Amino acid sequence: MTRSRGRGDWRRVRPGGCVSRLSCVCLYGSGWHPRVKDPETGESKPKWVSGFATEDGAKAARDEARVKARRGEYIDRNAITVAEYLAEWIEGHAVEIKPKTLAGYRVMIRLYIEPNIGRVRLQAVRPATLTKLYRDLLTAGRRNGKGLAPNTVKNVHTVLRKALSDAVLVDEILPSNPAERAKLPRAQVTEPGTVWTPAQLRGFLTAAKTHRLFAFFHLAAYTGARRGELCNLRWADVDLDTPQIRVMGSSAVVEGERIEGTTKGGRSRAVSLDAETVEVLREHRRRQKADRLRLGESWRGADDYVFTTGWGEPIYPDTVSSLMPTLIKAYNDTKPSKPLPHARLHDLRHIHATTLLLAGVPVHVVAARLGHSDPAITLRVYAHVINEQMASAADVFANAIKAA
Repeated sequence: MTRSRGRGDWRRVRPGGCVSRLSCVCLYGSGWHPRVKDPETGESKPKWVSGFATEDGAKAARDEARVKARRGEYIDRNAITVAEYLAEWIEGHAVEIKPKTLAGYRVMIRLYIEPNIGRVRLQAVRPATLTKLYRDLLTAGRRNGKGLAPNTVKNVHTVLRKALSDAVLVDEILPSNPAERAKLPRAQVTEPGTVWTPAQLRGFLTAAKTHRLFAFFHLAAYTGARRGELCNLRWADVDLDTPQIRVMGSSAVVEGERIEGTTKGGRSRAVSLDAETVEVLREHRRRQKADRLRLGESWRGADDYVFTTGWGEPIYPDTVSSLMPTLIKAYNDTKPSKPLPHARLHDLRHIHATTLLLAGVPVHVVAARLGHSDPAITLRVYAHVINEQMASAADVFANAIKAA
């Protein structure tokens, strides 16, 4: 080892005449120069860590790298940026998640992650980096300078947490996931929007009875099934004798294209039907068969969908969503004594759930009809309804004792 007085740094002469500064700790050979195994080839290669201002800093890095190399935990320095890594990650992740979810991930990355931390080196990302990102998005994350909703920021966090987890476990370019220790803004507790009373629902369905897709809205309200699940429903999955329907999959629209996949929870389920709904579906099938006979070879239906266009093609989910306010307006235009308030198609699912819960149907039964993977989800979404039941629980108990 020689010392250069001119710049005051230590140098070690390696075999072959190669000189390395001590402030550029070389992991080479034996002793305090361990070799690190390449995870892809299995070959042992020299590694070094550079960029230290002092000899003490270099020694500390050398010792830390030496211990990690012995444990097989050494992470080589990598210059890849957050944007570059996410671009690779999202393409590899595409085969694992549903297209609609993938499209949502791409939006989160393009609008909120890349413009803010895309140029940051991935290995330089710290929990504080992400905490600041979430705070900035919450205060001024939109293009107009206004802040994003806390739930949107939470979705950004979900994408980063998943991606950085793969950077740790799969790609092994991060020692730990900084998203796990970042501080998220407090999420908003959202309850279902406007929910009609049973009388209002009956009025709506009566007004919609003349529409060709009346059965869709009736089935949505009487089963609590999701929009995409009903758009994907086939007659082969409808048993009017049992009676029940089997929810086997779901449809969605991504970039204008109709796609099909599994249900939100990834599992199929059976949903029982009442006698009135059975008659509604029988009548709907008679009308559909009549349409098919009338069109003859022009009929475009090939997969036996329950709900189709007038030409037999499966309907798009957005079609029935946009039809909902049209039907509400048509009802209100008849000048009823009590006009219907605005409601979304998804609110029919909420009406189904709240009506059952208020009637005393057990939560796990309601969860099974809705397709919730865990009754805890039902409890969380419909907490306000559960609280109404809890308020009367004391009287129910007292009355039961008195009756005894």
